[in-house]
Amino acid sequence: MSHSIALRCLTTAGHHGARLAPRDLVIAGLTGRDEAAVQHHVEELRAIGVKPPPTIPAFFRNGTNLLTAASSIEVLGPDSSGEVEFVLVSLEDGLWIGVGSDHTDRRVEAYAIDVSKQLCPKVLAPVLWHWRDVAPHWDRLVLRAWIEDGGRLTLYQEGTAAALRTPDALIAAWTGGAPLPVGTVMFGGTFAAIGGIRASTRFEFEIEDPLLGRAIRHGYTVRTLPLT
Repeated sequence: MSHSIALRCLTTAGHHGARLAPRDLVIAGLTGRDEAAVQHHVEELRAIGVKPPPTIPAFFRNGTNLLTAASSIEVLGPDSSGEVEFVLVSLEDGLWIGVGSDHTDRRVEAYAIDVSKQLCPKVLAPVLWHWRDVAPHWDRLVLRAWIEDGGRLTLYQEGTAAALRTPDALIAAWTGGAPLPVGTVMFGGTFAAIGGIRASTRFEFEIEDPLLGRAIRHGYTVRTLPLT
C-alpha cells in the first residue's frame, strides 16, 4: 500500500492542503532541449562503458516508497549525491509543479543507471504550484542547488527551465499524448554540477519564479551508512 505525503498547494488565488498518495514515480533523464548536446553526452557515456538508455528522453521507474519530503535521508556508502529537478505531480484537481532532488548512487550509475536510481530516496519539497500559474512564463523559472563544502553552503547547480524539455513535452513522451495519470510523480531532469558531481552531507534546492516573486526551497542532510 502506498504511503502519503502532506503537501501545501499554492495558487495565485490562495492555498490549500492536500495529501499525495503516489501511484507511480518516474524519473526522466536526458531531458535537455539541445538534442545535439544530449546525444554528445550519450556518446560520452558509451565511451566509458555506460550503456545508454533505449529512449531519449529516458524514463526510469522507481518504487513510490522512495518518495519522501523528509529533511534527512540515509544512503549506503560515500558515492551518492543529489541533483535538483522540477517535479510534476498529477492530483485530482490538475497538474502541479514542485521541486525535488533525484538522489542517485554514482558508483552504481557507472554500470546500471536504472538500478542506481532505485537505490536512493527521492526528496520532494512539500509545496506545489499549479501548472496554470507558471505555464505562461515557464522558461523563466530558475532551479538551484547548494551543497555543504568547507563548512558552508556552496552553489552546486543553477539553470533555467528553458534548458530542459517542457512539462507538456515530457508528459507526451511518457504517455503517448494522454494527460499524466492522477497519482503520478515525474522528476524532470537536471543540469551539470558546478565543479563536478560530488557527495555532500547537506543538499539544499529551490525553484524560483522571478515573475511572481516566490520560491520553493527545501533541503536535507545525508547520513552515510558504512559499506561492509
